[in-house]
Amino acid sequence: MKQLLLALLLVSFNIFAAPVDINKASAQEMSESLKGVGLKKADAIVAYRKANGPFASIDDLANVKGIGEKTIAKNKDNLQLNTKAKKKKSNTKKPKK
Repeated sequence: MKQLLLALLLVSFNIFAAPVDINKASAQEMSESLKGVGLKKADAIVAYRKANGPFASIDDLANVKGIGEKTIAKNKDNLQLNTKAKKKKSNTKKPKK
């Protein structure tokens, strides 16, 4: 019985994790929720997002060093993507009539 409890404790808890929005989640949230993604890989995802802007698709994660197609496939059901585009304010004034 003790061995079973110990084995259960060693199993990753990300099995029960909530879906993660890769354009909003922190490195900590990603490392806790995604299979095969530790803090180092999650930091790389956040750094890539900061340098290149938001991800356009989940498959764009493959552009991050250390993240491959297998990692994406393992987490496909746990990954979300905020698809709402932010509207930029225009500084141009409309001509008066």
